[in-house]
Amino acid sequence: MIAHAGNVVIMTVEEPDNYDAVNSMNSFASDDLRPRGHQVTIVVGDRPLKHHFEGLVTALKNADLLILFSRRRFLPKDQMDAIRAHLNAGKPLLGIRTANHAFIPRPKDIVDAGLTIWPEFTHEVLGGENAGYETQGLPYTVNAPAGIQTSLLDGVNAANIRGHQSLYKVLPLAADATPILMGIPGAGTTTPAQPVAWIRSYGANKAGIFYTSLGAPEDMRIADVRRLLVNAVNWLIKP
Repeated sequence: MIAHAGNVVIMTVEEPDNYDAVNSMNSFASDDLRPRGHQVTIVVGDRPLKHHFEGLVTALKNADLLILFSRRRFLPKDQMDAIRAHLNAGKPLLGIRTANHAFIPRPKDIVDAGLTIWPEFTHEVLGGENAGYETQGLPYTVNAPAGIQTSLLDGVNAANIRGHQSLYKVLPLAADATPILMGIPGAGTTTPAQPVAWIRSYGANKAGIFYTSLGAPEDMRIADVRRLLVNAVNWLIKP
């Protein structure tokens, strides 16, 4: 795959249920993206206040790609509007694991005045569902659908990938979504195989979308997962 360097913005948050995302995204930026010529800005949420991503609006103005690895955050209107504007302009998004429920409040959550939610994001933008997770039959194995041919899998051996954290239940996918990798739970569960990586486009200007439910710390230590994410960045950033 020919790489085209671009301006990448990573939106993430540090909290116990977000899979050490800040550390893994710092490592991904320093070890995998910047050496390939990408400019990377990491915007960490809850600074200065919870649900605020200071600097996001400015960073997105010149972004070629937004990487989203954040969960259950409800943004000030200008910050959510900046994400919408990025997508509506046809600019791509790479969602990692908890992006599956990035802007969805739980029933017990209180959304403060001035903050906005976007529960439809999971279905409308990512093209999957947030239908829970399977914790039995771990670690789950991963394979590529029969006949799939894509540069996203260049240098990726799916047989090397194991999912040691929960397998997200994401079915059904949007009609235009193409699964790239499937997670196969082991013995002790009746949960069917679930897509763990797929692509699609969003909106009138066809913003490229790549989502993977991989991204737990154990996943990010697997070279084939890192290669998959690098391939996704290169695939999403057009020359």
